[in-house]
Amino acid sequence: MMFRSSRLLPLVLALVLPGGASFAQSREGETATTAETQQVEAANDATLRAFGAFQRGYYLTAMELAVPRAQLGDPAAQTLVAELFASGLGVARDMDSAAFWYKQAAEGGDASAQFKYGLMLLEGRYVEADEDKAGELMKKAADAGNAFAQFNHAQFLVSQKPGDAGIFEALPYFEKAAEQGVADAQYALAQIYHNTDGVSDAKRAKARELMEKAARAGYDTAQLDYAIWLIDGVGGPKDYEAGFHWMEVAATRGNVVAQNRMAVLHINAIGTKGDPVEAGKWYILSRRAGYDDRTLDDFYQGLTEDEQKQSLEAANKFGKQ
Repeated sequence: MMFRSSRLLPLVLALVLPGGASFAQSREGETATTAETQQVEAANDATLRAFGAFQRGYYLTAMELAVPRAQLGDPAAQTLVAELFASGLGVARDMDSAAFWYKQAAEGGDASAQFKYGLMLLEGRYVEADEDKAGELMKKAADAGNAFAQFNHAQFLVSQKPGDAGIFEALPYFEKAAEQGVADAQYALAQIYHNTDGVSDAKRAKARELMEKAARAGYDTAQLDYAIWLIDGVGGPKDYEAGFHWMEVAATRGNVVAQNRMAVLHINAIGTKGDPVEAGKWYILSRRAGYDDRTLDDFYQGLTEDEQKQSLEAANKFGKQ
């Protein structure tokens, strides 16, 4: 280990630097560099204070702090200004101004702005549609680690290349987004791992775990499919009670297919003791939502008048919740 004594420091400082410059000359440059560093730190601090005010709900203060930095070209501050305009926080909602600042920040390399502005370009809302530019920005944001951009870019790749080729090209982006907790990506990845030929056994074994994560994140389609997988034993052992639980969660959240399946589960006493009134309730709710099932029509007609009345009352009570 090299030990540098503070006592020897003046001797070191007196040395002539390469190129003939004396240390005294270099100190002037160092002082200038230090001043520049302090300016950068002060600027960064201003941006951080703007974000801090935003997080505490002081939106007008956040805008006042962020605008000067945004005007000087700070991409993070530009994104914050865009968010404030887009959400109407501290200022009147102004999507034209939001688009302007998202564009500036995207060109400055801010991944969040690249994602947001990319969506605007893709949808042609508030800006002229430009699918090529949208795809370019979405990929940049995805490669920079933006989770939602990774998911959207993966979807774009699949849409551009139907079949397994597109799926495998998109797979790394789906995986990165899923790792960052994007429920839609976890759901998509579960389906890909389970249904795509050529996926390794190790990945295929993770399909149900990913479906569960998406379900626990509140994605109702994942809750429905996870329930079905548990009941049918897809990707693991059968678990009727857990399957019934997740079907009920999805149905309660308003998933129409899950409401229809809840009626079936009650009729057949799968994961539950079964209850004709509860079955009737879920049938009515799914039917009101437009789900046509003639088998359940026949079941409901077979209920007693009292059971139909109770089912209707239960459905109406659920609808008021």
